[in-house]
Amino acid sequence: MKIAVVIARVLLGLVFVVFGLNTFFHFIPQQPIPGDAGTLSMLMFQHGWFSFYSVLYIVGGILLLVGRYVPLGLLLLAPILVNILLFHITLAPAGIGPGLVCTVLEIFLIYAYWPAFASILHSHAERY
Repeated sequence: MKIAVVIARVLLGLVFVVFGLNTFFHFIPQQPIPGDAGTLSMLMFQHGWFSFYSVLYIVGGILLLVGRYVPLGLLLLAPILVNILLFHITLAPAGIGPGLVCTVLEIFLIYAYWPAFASILHSHAERY
């Protein structure tokens, strides 16, 4: 189980670091996205949303790669993965594969690090 957790953590971390850095350095060629998905992407790029998301990609990915504060990295990346899945489900269903793979890795890692998340789901948390 420990080896599977390390592999999933490194794979997910690499995906997010590479694609986060790609927004700033453009080393992976991008084809124009047709239709409404392209319009939404262009608006997000022009108004700086992709830069903000990319910083979160990089920070979350680095936390997973380093192995420190992994639950925080997973917490940062979870809403981004939900956004990726919703984007592909509603606007561009053909490219949903990588998002599903990353979501499965995320869910597996949340399961593996469940004790770190269990306390935030209690209805009566302790006060400090």
